[in-house]
Amino acid sequence: MATTPTGNPYELAQINISRLLAPLDSALLADFVAALDSVNATAEAADGFVWRLQDYGGNATEIRIFGDDWLIVNMSVWRDPDTLTAYVYSPEHRAVLGRRREWFARPVEAMTALWWVPAGTRPTVADAEQRLLTLRATGPTPDAFTLRDTFPAPLTVPPKATTRGPELTPCG
Repeated sequence: MATTPTGNPYELAQINISRLLAPLDSALLADFVAALDSVNATAEAADGFVWRLQDYGGNATEIRIFGDDWLIVNMSVWRDPDTLTAYVYSPEHRAVLGRRREWFARPVEAMTALWWVPAGTRPTVADAEQRLLTLRATGPTPDAFTLRDTFPAPLTVPPKATTRGPELTPCG
């Protein structure tokens, strides 16, 4: 059984998606694209960071979710909700987050979901889609929740974790 360095048999997966207002190579999104490497490096250096979804270019801009070319995806795994929250509200991330309305449409449904995964498991885009659909259908539950309404890691020991790679779906 895999565990985290702190002995926890679970880690926190998160998915957040956004609907682009313009193509990634447009002038409107130039500042967003320019900030990706720095924001990702800040995440990777953050306490509690475990893993993030990446395409062949090192970001996740080529990966599709829900088969929609206008949705951009960010998925990562963290030690716990506190470390994810600390990153989300860090000055580096907030500087980019504060400009999101310039680049992305206002959400009309849940675009972020959290869930617990056995330590060492790397969620797939299909896993993330299911968690978003669950959150949209039922609201926060232990199966899919938000930073505002978190649930503790399960008390049971998970089955042996298997690591799955990302499902890469290039634009096209």
